[in-house]
Amino acid sequence: MGALQSLSDEPEYRELAEKTGFSFEQIGILHKRFKQLSHNEDMLRRADLDTIPDLACNPIRTQIIEAFFDKRNFHQNGDGTVEEISFEEFLVVMSHFRPPALNMTEDQREKVRREKLRFLFNMHDTDNDGTITLEEYRHVVEELLSRSGALGKETAKGIADAAMLEVASISIGHMEPDEFYEGITFEHFLKILKDIEIETKMNIRFLNMDTTTLCNRDSSSIR
Repeated sequence: MGALQSLSDEPEYRELAEKTGFSFEQIGILHKRFKQLSHNEDMLRRADLDTIPDLACNPIRTQIIEAFFDKRNFHQNGDGTVEEISFEEFLVVMSHFRPPALNMTEDQREKVRREKLRFLFNMHDTDNDGTITLEEYRHVVEELLSRSGALGKETAKGIADAAMLEVASISIGHMEPDEFYEGITFEHFLKILKDIEIETKMNIRFLNMDTTTLCNRDSSSIR
């Protein structure tokens, strides 16, 4: 407890808490996990995440790893990728998986929702051209529905397939014969996912912690 308490005396950690919404205790938990993953180094590399067993069978493993090294996800205006990240950058990316606080206003909740959807969009917009394909959209919907726990994998896949076809009919059906379909833009992405609750479905467990419960658990949540 003493080590976690001392974090509040560090200006950088106060700034991190304000920037990410994590408490000093949560920052301490995540810092411990960062050090475990980086083998006690100050910087984390792709290879450090590449060896995590829980991530090996994840169908979007590559996108998840790349998201941690994508400058678009650092709450900055940069683009491109980096070869290694600091703890601050790691924490900022992790904050995208943090569930919204219960006492948020509607405007704050909408801002969080938009940021989460932007993060999700960036994860699939791997070439940073501002669009994702219909197949990538189908995969996003399937992942979100599967995480709800209320639907089986095959049911989620069927709904995702239907959603992809619906978007295709709307997007392509309204095009002129000489127009070229360039994919789904972020603004379109927002509209077609407006009825899916994203706030509590984006979580991450491959770091040996669950961000949906991290906010309600103490330091024993590191395993």
